Amino acid sequence: MHKCEIMLNDFIDSKRTNTNIKATIKKQPHSVSEVNEDGVSLDIVNATIISSNFWPPIQDESVNLPENVDQLLSDYSKRFHEIKTPRKLLWKKNLGTVKLELQFEDRAVQFMVTPLHASIIMQFQDKKSWTPENLAVAVGVPVDVLNKRINFWISKGIIAESAGANSSDHSYTLVEAETGKGGATSGGSEELLVGDEEGDRSVASVEDQLRKEMTIYEKFITGMLTNFGSMALDRIHNTLKMFCLADPSYDKSIHQLQSFLSGLVAEEKLEFREGMYFLKK
Repeated sequence: MHKCEIMLNDFIDSKRTNTNIKATIKKQPHSVSEVNEDGVSLDIVNATIISSNFWPPIQDESVNLPENVDQLLSDYSKRFHEIKTPRKLLWKKNLGTVKLELQFEDRAVQFMVTPLHASIIMQFQDKKSWTPENLAVAVGVPVDVLNKRINFWISKGIIAESAGANSSDHSYTLVEAETGKGGATSGGSEELLVGDEEGDRSVASVEDQLRKEMTIYEKFITGMLTNFGSMALDRIHNTLKMFCLADPSYDKSIHQLQSFLSGLVAEEKLEFREGMYFLKK
C-alpha cells in the first residue's frame, strides 16, 4: 500500500512540477530555453515523473526523437534539476503521448500519437521520401518495427507506400494533398491513434462480457480523473496497468479500454474533448 501511495503521489507531484517549471518560463520571457529555433515552446511539455525504486519495471525501448524535441527535454531536465537538486531526470522517450498538428497544402489535421509515431512523421518535415531502411535508422528502430508502425500514417492518407521490383525501390512518401479517397480528414479534426477500429464489430454478448469485466475499474478511473482533472487514453491505460496488479490484474488492451470509456461517455459519466477524458459535470 505504501508503494501505491508513492506512485499516486508521483502523479500529483508531477503536475505541481510542470506548473512550477512553466512559471519559471513566464518569469523569463526571453529565455533561450523557452522557444527553440523551430519555434517550439517548452511550455508544451508535461512530464510524468516517477520514483523508480517504487514502480514496477517499465519497458524502455529505443527511439530517436527529432533534435528540436530532444532539446526541449534537455531544457526541461535542466529546469527540473534547478528546482529538485540533486535529483535528475532519466527520460523514457518511448512512453507518453504527443499532440501533433500536421499542416498540408489543403488541410490541417491533429493527431494524438505515441512518441514513435510522432518521430516517424516528423522525419518527413525536411525530406519528403524515405526508404524503409534509411527511415528506420533515422528513427532508431528495426525495419520490421518501422514498417508496422508507419501503417498508421498510411491508413490516414498521410504517407503513401510504393514498392518496386527491388527492395531498394520500396519507399514511403509524404502526401501533400488529399486524393479524396478516405485518409485524413480536412479541417481541424483530431484523431486518436487507436480511434478508428470500430469497424471490428463484436457480438453483443462479447461486448456485455467486456463491460462487466471493465466495470471493476470504473471507480479507479473516476478517482484518477478526480485527482488529475483530465487524462489521455494511453495515460489511463498505463496507470491501470501499473496500479491494478492483482484481484484481478488489469490485462485489457487499449482498444478495449477505449470502448469502455466510450460507453461511459455515452452514459454521460465522462466527457471526451480534444483527446482528453474528463468527469461529466
